[in-house]
Amino acid sequence: MTLVADMPPLPVEALAAGQRAGRLWVATDPADRPIAFVLADLVDGAAHVQQLSVDPAYARRGIGRRLLDRVAVWASSQGLPALTLTTFRSVPWNGPYYVRCGFRELSGAELTPGLIELLAAEAALGLDPAERIAMRRPVPARLPD
Repeated sequence: MTLVADMPPLPVEALAAGQRAGRLWVATDPADRPIAFVLADLVDGAAHVQQLSVDPAYARRGIGRRLLDRVAVWASSQGLPALTLTTFRSVPWNGPYYVRCGFRELSGAELTPGLIELLAAEAALGLDPAERIAMRRPVPARLPD
């Protein structure tokens, strides 16, 4: 995971663009300091989780799951059928975590053109394609806010 740890964080411009578009959600601690965020994008008609990050000091408290659920509420309000993401298959806080959050791995035949493009871009950055997967979680219509 050294390659991933050495990758630069998302540029502030990407976060600002997500905020302006209403696709960035931030969780804060009692002192109103950011402790987690999720940034979503649109990929092939689905809400794509571009990044979910939780401060390790706040891990295992359901914050990431609540942020994913918030994205699902937003996706439902936009008439989007699902959440998608790409992640590592075997890393416990990646693939297995997202399965517990209601995602399932997509087969090669289920990959949309945008997800194929994202996986290819990740491989071009040096991420092992054998370890990367695309996942999907259906979004029920009209979730409550």
